[in-house]
Amino acid sequence: MIRQDTAGTASLMSQEAAEAPAVVARMRERNRSHFTEIVSRLKERAPTHILLSARGSSDHAASYLKYLCEIRLGLPCCSMGASVASIYRAELRLKDTVLFSISQSGQSADLLSLQAEAQRAGVLSIAITNQETSPLALNADVLLALHAGVERSPAASKSFIASAAAAASLIAAWADDGSMLRALENLPAVLEKAKAIDWRSSYDHLARATSLFVIGRGPSFAMAQEAALKLKETSALHAEAYSAAEVMHGPLELLTGNFPVLAFCPADEAEERTVETLRRMAEAGANVIFLGRGRTGSTNLGYAPSAHRLLDPISLIQSFYRLADDVAKLRGRDPDRPRLLSKETSTL
Repeated sequence: MIRQDTAGTASLMSQEAAEAPAVVARMRERNRSHFTEIVSRLKERAPTHILLSARGSSDHAASYLKYLCEIRLGLPCCSMGASVASIYRAELRLKDTVLFSISQSGQSADLLSLQAEAQRAGVLSIAITNQETSPLALNADVLLALHAGVERSPAASKSFIASAAAAASLIAAWADDGSMLRALENLPAVLEKAKAIDWRSSYDHLARATSLFVIGRGPSFAMAQEAALKLKETSALHAEAYSAAEVMHGPLELLTGNFPVLAFCPADEAEERTVETLRRMAEAGANVIFLGRGRTGSTNLGYAPSAHRLLDPISLIQSFYRLADDVAKLRGRDPDRPRLLSKETSTL
């Protein structure tokens, strides 16, 4: 069912997404000295690579952390399959590394198993979570709390943005990147602008879609992954995220009949190549909804740029949450009440 408007009572998702700018400001203020302490411990360890452990939206925040770490620090990051510890009982040979576990709830049994195995191997474990009294937080060597407050909608929004901002804050401090640190101070104001951006010209096409691709590259690919998950959760829409570097392989064959493509394309080093990929996809039959500067797609939507290119993806996802909420309602769904999902998902 396609409804004609999105008027009515604001969903929990929309309310919580709107809180994100204030949440980021609070998270950064309360962790200001803590970032320095964590960086000191990281530099003391001098890891040669980083391990990441997360599920769902938190895994997309981990993907964003991975790109920032590799781009700004030159440290390779590996996303660990937590089941190697929780189910397969592998004894991991870990050396010269640090484990970052990211979880809104801090309850997942498999993340806890991997954290325990890493600590058995002598690895420093850092938990990024919204629940300071959760098992993940209490058992970690280092806790980085998100201070996002209670999040009731199953579709995480403010906790995801807080996780991404925490990752950016930590990497900027670790890299001693003055320009990024200054841009982070202004990030809450940028997010206030981002949440007011109107992308309604894309709604009709998305509301009627049965499948779509969500495209990004580098740090924006993490946001494409998050956007695809949110469209599945809130709209029951078959949305698949692809890197602009990978989509031109097998997935290209699906681009017929005005196939929708939602493209995250901030003005960073990958912009030119991503735009070229999108042009080729349009030639193959894609209807490109372009989130960036310029006029590359069938529908062209701007965004609120930050003062640092690596932070622009956070601004983009802030604007996207409004789109996801509205499109779900247009499709006759309640974004706070998915049919088969609950707020906390326990995985072993």
